[in-house]
Amino acid sequence: MKLHGNARLTPHGRKLLVERVCEQRVSLQEAARAAGVSTRTASKWVGRYRREGTAGLYDRSSAPHRVPKRTPPQLVRAIEALRRIRVTAAEIAEVLSLALSTVSAVLLRIGLGKRSRLQPPEPPNRYERARAGELLHIDIKKLGRIEGGAGKYISDGRRTRWSKRRPGAYGRRANQTGWEYVHVCVDDATRLAYVEVLNEQTTLASLGFLQRALAHYATYGITVESIMTDNGSNYRSRTHTLASRTLGIHHHYTKPYRPRTNGKAERFIRTLLERWAYAAIYASSHERTHALTPWLDHYNRRRPHGSLNHQPPLSRLRQLQEQRS
Repeated sequence: MKLHGNARLTPHGRKLLVERVCEQRVSLQEAARAAGVSTRTASKWVGRYRREGTAGLYDRSSAPHRVPKRTPPQLVRAIEALRRIRVTAAEIAEVLSLALSTVSAVLLRIGLGKRSRLQPPEPPNRYERARAGELLHIDIKKLGRIEGGAGKYISDGRRTRWSKRRPGAYGRRANQTGWEYVHVCVDDATRLAYVEVLNEQTTLASLGFLQRALAHYATYGITVESIMTDNGSNYRSRTHTLASRTLGIHHHYTKPYRPRTNGKAERFIRTLLERWAYAAIYASSHERTHALTPWLDHYNRRRPHGSLNHQPPLSRLRQLQEQRS
């Protein structure tokens, strides 16, 4: 049961109050003073207890018993029927000659405020590869640079002013001055992660990150067989395709507008932002990047992972390697 934030008495306190009045013959004023409530409040609980017993000591809903001007049921059914065929709230209001606010309130009450509610939620598509290196999930997260706080000092040759323009909004050199690109790579079977902070997300930068990631996983005895990325131009380029073939790696792409296809990388990025990028106040981008290595080491070696039966990724890797041997 959820009590009001300013409630003086819980159901147990109310029961003590009414027992003092009804059984111990304490006066209503004295019992109210001892409970720290008004005489009127004490009288209310005593009256409810005498009429309903212990059930009367619990809070009641504040919703009215009747609403005289509520939309008639036949109109509610008509609104729902139109919504089921994907008619917008504005169009429903026009067809039924109702106020848009009325239609919106009815749709919200029946749980159809968003048209996405018309279809049942898609069931989760969980999968996990059996071997380490069988599939790597790769993605990029863009972060604003930290240079002197949230804004930047901009000089036009005559004076210097403080600008609150968002990072990256500086013309052609936006990649060099406004943003940093966090390239992430997560192994599907073990969740072993590799991360780099680079100045760009071009094809050459992505290929360099891929080569270093392959070398990193090779130190753990992992041979990468395939990768999965989104449909960004840096991954769709012919250069990246030829390089993947040369490295003997099969390249999978996510479905268009379906980031959940690469869900393991997306979920890792969320953890990365919460526990590293936004977990502390950094004085500069260099300080933030410097803090990445110890956090990533903790993630791979010691942090329990829920989907791995609360094992860290390296423990899962050793377990898989022992099973294969």
